[in-house]
Amino acid sequence: MASDSALSRQRILLVTGMLGAGKSTALRELEDLGWESIDNFPIRLLDRLLGHDVSPMPLAIGFDCRTRGFVPADIIEHVKDISLIPDLEVTTLFLDCAGHELERRFNETRRRHYLAHDMPVPSGIKAERELLAPLRRWADVLIDTTEFTTNDLKQTIREQFAQTAPREMTVTVSSFGFSRGMPPTADLVFDMRFLDNPHWEPGMKELTGLDEPVAEFISGNPIFDPSFARIRDLLLELLPHYAEQGKSYVNIAFGCTGGRHRSVYTAERMAQALREGGFSPTVLHRNLGSRAADQVEGSQHP
Repeated sequence: MASDSALSRQRILLVTGMLGAGKSTALRELEDLGWESIDNFPIRLLDRLLGHDVSPMPLAIGFDCRTRGFVPADIIEHVKDISLIPDLEVTTLFLDCAGHELERRFNETRRRHYLAHDMPVPSGIKAERELLAPLRRWADVLIDTTEFTTNDLKQTIREQFAQTAPREMTVTVSSFGFSRGMPPTADLVFDMRFLDNPHWEPGMKELTGLDEPVAEFISGNPIFDPSFARIRDLLLELLPHYAEQGKSYVNIAFGCTGGRHRSVYTAERMAQALREGGFSPTVLHRNLGSRAADQVEGSQHP
């Protein structure tokens, strides 16, 4: 059990990283978790902000290369000094992302990189990465958002920085398409591409796993019921052990080629089976709104 002194310490989370890596999303999610949030705050003024009173609310402070007085070596030394204050618990989070993905995000939003000046975006990204290298090496927590969607980052922030763990483990059952990338935050992934693909059946291409004709087609496959039963029994056996280990979130993902038929149907069926087993899963379909396309599904029947 935590001591009274430990409970009275104010949590300070410094959030920094590459521009475009998700700092704003992380700070908004922290606010939803009950953190006070300040962005683009000069770290050299942190001791003045904190004063001498310990707040009961945790505080998240965002800063990056655009923040006034941004000198990584000086910031590290200043934070080291602040971390010695007995009433504070200071953690630094660094959000990173691969250069090619940052370039795509900047081009998509038509934003100019702060350090690029009159140069192309990759030049600004390269300069920023060199500038931030000391902070990246020094940070307590590193999250790489290269393969993350916005929801992936939000879930990761919840898992890492929720003030208290939920009383019950949160179970998410999701569907996705392998052709559009693996879900980076999935704990358990099941590949449903061994089932016949409804995409190639007449009249089913534009339907989804939520539609009755697709459901009947998938469930009518002789291999579906025994395979589904084995996966269901495995999950019902594993989930209580995850809870015993203190895991707050478990994401179970079912994948197929495009993420619209087999994975969707299986995820819905599994969520119902888990409810019957005493759990309360949330269901997410990542690619359900994606357009059905032959180039995604391929030319055969996988």
